[in-house]
Amino acid sequence: MKLNQVTVGCLDYDRSLAFYQRLGLTQIVHSPPRYARFETPTGETFSIHAVEKIGTPSTLIYFECDELDAKVADLQSAGIAFATRPTDQSWGWREARLRDPAGNPLCLFHGGDNRRFPPWRINHQPKEKGNEP
Repeated sequence: MKLNQVTVGCLDYDRSLAFYQRLGLTQIVHSPPRYARFETPTGETFSIHAVEKIGTPSTLIYFECDELDAKVADLQSAGIAFATRPTDQSWGWREARLRDPAGNPLCLFHGGDNRRFPPWRINHQPKEKGNEP
């Protein structure tokens, strides 16, 4: 299983649209003032949809960036504000945090091999033929 699609609510369609375009996502669906879908360079999709009210955000969206520090610097130059600058984490990731115009929390990160293969990954042993339940 891999992340394919995440959708978040937005209060101001045009402002949210501009924000995610400035992050570098490619817009692939435009249905104003209600819905837009974006694509990442590796093909995952992300959408915004208009809502009248947003409650306490419970979804945290992670976008992986190979050159995190340079990406954050570029985005700051484009007027994107960050709550935290790139910081090394104890789990082996480097993260920077921000919020979109509707208050949805985002994390830009670089995890490298630690994203899928952290030292604490559960080792799954392949089943031996004939031992299936």
